[in-house]
Amino acid sequence: MSPLTAPAAAPWSFKRLYDGACPLCVREMRFLQRRNAAGRLVFEDISAPDFDAAAYGLTHEQLMGAMHGVFPDGRVVRRVAAFREAYRAVGLGWLLAPTAWPGLRWLADRGYDVFARNRIRIGRLFGRECPDDACSVHRPGG
Repeated sequence: MSPLTAPAAAPWSFKRLYDGACPLCVREMRFLQRRNAAGRLVFEDISAPDFDAAAYGLTHEQLMGAMHGVFPDGRVVRRVAAFREAYRAVGLGWLLAPTAWPGLRWLADRGYDVFARNRIRIGRLFGRECPDDACSVHRPGG
């Protein structure tokens, strides 16, 4: 069992899809895993060779362009909502609860969009390098 996998018997309430080739992403997943004592949050690495984006009705490009998460019933959320649900699953929902408020939700998503487009540069500022351009956000048609 990998260190980012919850025990199989634990009921989970949210699955966070993350890029295991991105050092910033892995760092946050480890932060969440340390707080995941109840196993309510599970993780799936979209960079794993056997990962199938189509299983979630998504493309690899969509997943690389924004954070996504999945509920047990198959509903998919993205951007800041994926962060909010992951933090809620580990008991830290209060930290991101304001990002669901009218007005702040829009601002939080726009701020996340800027971060997602610049995550390589931001990672470098903190000494985190992405091997072989693994963290690049590839836009459709470009």
